[in-house]
Amino acid sequence: MSDQTTNDMLKRSVSDHWEANAETWTKHVRAGYDIYRDALHTPAFLEMLPHIKGLNGLDVGCGEGANTRSLARAGATMTGIDIAPTFVRHATEYEQQDPLGIRYQTADALHLPFDDAQFEFASAFMSMMDMPQQGDVLKEVFRILKPQGFFQFTILHPCFVPPFRKNIRDENGKAVAVQVADYFANIDSNVETWWFSSLPKEEREQSKPFNIPRFHRTLSEWIGMITTAGFILEASVEPMASEELAAQEDVVADTRITPIAWIVRLRKS
Repeated sequence: MSDQTTNDMLKRSVSDHWEANAETWTKHVRAGYDIYRDALHTPAFLEMLPHIKGLNGLDVGCGEGANTRSLARAGATMTGIDIAPTFVRHATEYEQQDPLGIRYQTADALHLPFDDAQFEFASAFMSMMDMPQQGDVLKEVFRILKPQGFFQFTILHPCFVPPFRKNIRDENGKAVAVQVADYFANIDSNVETWWFSSLPKEEREQSKPFNIPRFHRTLSEWIGMITTAGFILEASVEPMASEELAAQEDVVADTRITPIAWIVRLRKS
């Protein structure tokens, strides 16, 4: 089997899985079950973001559009793309009800349907680790950015959320350590099955779990892909919950032991 055939099969698998997830995912995140995103991750991402008012931006892997809307509310003119048509439909319907000037379309991040140097910045919220050929995606984002444009994205932390991660808890149920394994396992499209941990029992009984294809790379591999694409690594953040937030939301408490996400900002020279 040729490399191109294998890559095409991986892309179809990713597209099919996310299209199957999209309806329930949209329902659950809009109901507030993605506590990690809402309480810690998105606020940390937005705090790290440079001034974007008046800039033309692309959100890569926009899902149902929640984070794209946050960027538009900060004053950017946004375009959002996703590989799953159902996500794009939900995002577009929301835009029609509450217009922010966002344009959404179904597209593959490996072949962005935009001209060279079209955008002043790009973003990707927890989507890059679910894409095949991330190095080629980085090259595509580099291509569509204007000189001095930036790309800010976040992924599961390569070091602390490898293919295996488990919280170690004390007798009171408090997370006191994190066990990780398989850091050097270079996986392609291993499918992880899960629900949001805050999902009520009755909702679990009515919903199928998500099936998420994942493409794990080590930290060194990520840095190599970033530099090969031509980017300069400008900033990096590993979000940690405050003591108050950790006490309020157990979902994010283990980030006081090790981070779950890695947020980076890259610059095109």
